[in-house]
Amino acid sequence: MSHIVQPLDQPSNYKDSQARLDRQRQNELLSKSTTLYIGNLSFYTTEEQIYEIFGKCTNPEEGGGIKRIIMGLDRNTRTPCGFCFVEYYTHAEALASMRYISGTKLDERIIRCDLDLGYKEGRQFGRGKSGGQVRDEHRQDYDPGRGGWGAQAQRAEIERRREVEERYADAQDGPGAVAGGGGEWAEHEQAVAKMDEGTLKRGRSPDDEDENERSNQRTRIDEESM
Repeated sequence: MSHIVQPLDQPSNYKDSQARLDRQRQNELLSKSTTLYIGNLSFYTTEEQIYEIFGKCTNPEEGGGIKRIIMGLDRNTRTPCGFCFVEYYTHAEALASMRYISGTKLDERIIRCDLDLGYKEGRQFGRGKSGGQVRDEHRQDYDPGRGGWGAQAQRAEIERRREVEERYADAQDGPGAVAGGGGEWAEHEQAVAKMDEGTLKRGRSPDDEDENERSNQRTRIDEESM
């Protein structure tokens, strides 16, 4: 049965795309590697969580343990972008972690562990156009643990909103445009209303009083003649 079941401590086809080594040389280095590449992490997973779970496969009493953890970062924002490197003191510890931890869940995500050729400065940054990982550049699904939509989809949505805003601005400034919010029209209406109210309630003039007095006199004469 041993030839049917895939050994859990064998490296996968994962390969650093920037490594300038042939496959045979890579296999030689991986056979002695003490570094693991951890993929498919949530952007919210912390270094403390990584240390807690990957520290379970160490042998401190035999001089082993985790040497350091390098969190993968977005090249532009310097925030976690879903991967990291874990360096052990021994090759056996790296193999044990790959055997027992790869494929388990961390922050509700199935994480992937592979032997790595070794961390070099600069590899902590994402290589996607937007600064994160390449896999998140072209992703079409919505993944809240990895920043929502893929970077290309986010750029397309930003561009669509910009075009809508530009069309709206052109419509506001173009011929026949209505004043924004109707503020000027409302002020005009209020001024007209006040003028009408002033006309209806204007004070009585002297001419009005004389005419009213003459009318009262005519009324009294008519009453006496009766």
